Amino acid sequence: MVLDEEAQAGADVLLRIAAELEIPDIVKNHGAPISLSDLSAAVEVPADKLYRIMRFLIHHRIFKKTERPESKVSNDVVYYTHTPLSLLLTMDNVGPFMLLQGGPDRMSRGIMEVLKSRNCPDCKTPNRESTWGDPGYATKEFTDAMACHATVATSVIIENCPEAFRGIGTLVDVGSRHGMALGMLIKAFPWIKGISFDLPVIVAKAPPVDGVQFVRGSMLETIPKADAIMLMWILHHWSDEACINILKKCKAVPADTGKAMFSKADQIGNRLIIVEAILNEEDEYTSARLSLDMIMMATMIEGKERTYKEWVHLLMAAGFSKHNVRDIKTLVSVIEAYP
Repeated sequence: MVLDEEAQAGADVLLRIAAELEIPDIVKNHGAPISLSDLSAAVEVPADKLYRIMRFLIHHRIFKKTERPESKVSNDVVYYTHTPLSLLLTMDNVGPFMLLQGGPDRMSRGIMEVLKSRNCPDCKTPNRESTWGDPGYATKEFTDAMACHATVATSVIIENCPEAFRGIGTLVDVGSRHGMALGMLIKAFPWIKGISFDLPVIVAKAPPVDGVQFVRGSMLETIPKADAIMLMWILHHWSDEACINILKKCKAVPADTGKAMFSKADQIGNRLIIVEAILNEEDEYTSARLSLDMIMMATMIEGKERTYKEWVHLLMAAGFSKHNVRDIKTLVSVIEAYP
């Protein structure tokens, strides 16, 4: 069993290396099986070492190899092509998020620090406003990871949950960063006026997005009024107390259409729309959700993924008496909550 654990740790490390080298993107964009020599030139890694890395990744079914009949002896006998798994690791999918997580060493170090001292080497306490003003949250790595998640989750929401956006005139996306998710929603539902709400340091670097107005501020102080408020992958960073405080501010939406939206694995509501993960369900995404919970422990002292019961507690404590959970067949769910 120790050998199995070592093999899994090795796979985690090699997946990160593949993402850093952008091997999945190169193989995908090549358009046809790519030879070892061409791949080696593209990633600027010696062919003999790259061959060994690719052999490992093929064994774990991340890539496939094909053989060209005219090749007989050299390493260029082998040509590489993508698989559904390798396509997930591209930079327009979950590749940036994998790079943000770090490797097993960083994760284990972070969890041990939290368990022993309630501190971790890579984070501050998330219920301090200064955390979200930390320059680390404005880095390209963090922004790319959040954009990656927003793209994947929003695409699934648009396809599987369009009814959640009917009747919404204005939508505030809280913690929207550069407004990518909001831009996708407005393109799909053009009747919506979008407001991207985030810290001044984030908004200052945001490029223009069609149909999106950028507003600077802190969700710990006030949230702009709108027909609906969306929280996508925001609340899992925060303690229960901080979540309740944020949710109470989301109640300041018009009572007739009032919907708050959160993007976590399992809720949307007021119309408060929450997109977050829910830990109860046993399905093909359970392992990923539990892994995400460990990542939150390692990087956000008070952050965590929550069960359905825990989400209900937060909503009730914040004054949301009604809610509806939509299973969108992915890591997260959509929660619609109403006062």
